[in-house]
Amino acid sequence: MSGFFSGVNTMLGTIHLTTFILSGLLLNLYPGQDTMYIISRSMSQGKKAGIVSVLGISSGGLIHTLLAGLGLSTILAASNLAFYIIRIIGALYLLYLGSRIIFSKHADSITGTYLKNQTDFQIYKQGLLTNLLNPKVALFFLSFLPQFVNPENNFGPITFLFLGSIFLCTGTIWCMLAAIFSAAIFDKIKKNEKVTLIFEKITGILFIGLGLNLIKDKI
Repeated sequence: MSGFFSGVNTMLGTIHLTTFILSGLLLNLYPGQDTMYIISRSMSQGKKAGIVSVLGISSGGLIHTLLAGLGLSTILAASNLAFYIIRIIGALYLLYLGSRIIFSKHADSITGTYLKNQTDFQIYKQGLLTNLLNPKVALFFLSFLPQFVNPENNFGPITFLFLGSIFLCTGTIWCMLAAIFSAAIFDKIKKNEKVTLIFEKITGILFIGLGLNLIKDKI
């Protein structure tokens, strides 16, 4: 097995690939903002919404990987102003989503609640934007991936994409499991419509909390 990883390291310009995979798995298991977002979606909207949210967040991670590989994330890392602006935009977006959910109409109304009326594309787009507008994700990819890139023999963006793809694959699998299990746990509880409404409001409060957390973090 070590010979296999050594061969991959040589072919794709990486180093310590085994350590990278193990580190990635441990980082994925840590309950960060993306995991909390997905679990809250699954709790309030069900398994399908949770899985679509995972796809949106994973797409955002792929874009962050591309930006890190192309070097564009260095601009964000070097500029406190750019970091601050993107962080505020991301925080405002989460606050907006949370407010829409909390102040949406009651489930008994003709139009239903904000979450009930969402299409799969809307859920996907919101997951994508939530991930893209979190500058800490960009800085994570920029600081984490280069540690496993061979400085003397790499293939530029291809090496970054390879490492990013591995991290995204393990992260997507973990998030899918989190979405499926959290939805299964709360599906029976949510058969009561009042309970469903409560879960939606909790989701809105959680989104607002995530947004406020972005604002209060130091640059």
